[in-house]
Amino acid sequence: MNDLLVMLIIDGRRVAIPAVEVKSVIELEEVYPVPRSPDFVAGLTAMRSQSLTVIDSRLAIGVSDGRRTCQRAAVIEVEDHLYALLVDEVADIAEAQSDPSPVAGGFGAAWQRVATGMVETDQGPALMIDIAKLIEGPLADAA
Repeated sequence: MNDLLVMLIIDGRRVAIPAVEVKSVIELEEVYPVPRSPDFVAGLTAMRSQSLTVIDSRLAIGVSDGRRTCQRAAVIEVEDHLYALLVDEVADIAEAQSDPSPVAGGFGAAWQRVATGMVETDQGPALMIDIAKLIEGPLADAA
């Protein structure tokens, strides 16, 4: 596996998502709250006249302390809908050196639902994230 990955920091942990899934990286300016939406949906924003649903990645995973330190987001598309994944940091692009592999002892309860395994990169190990499971948020477990 020599795929390119976008390296992100979420709650101090280095994570990776496939670069082919990322449409762009943006600096969020205005995020408009959506009444009655789950807390992990930060709201809506716009990019080039397109509406994006902003997902607070830490809240979606369930590791947030409620303090948002960064306004950068990776824009992804799932089932013809655009999402802005709010993260702590968009770190870099890295090349995968392995397929994701299980981690002995797991990733921790909050990460277990969204992580597919640990992937080695040319910048060190990173937790591979399933984007679809991330945007479902913690409510997916309750269903």
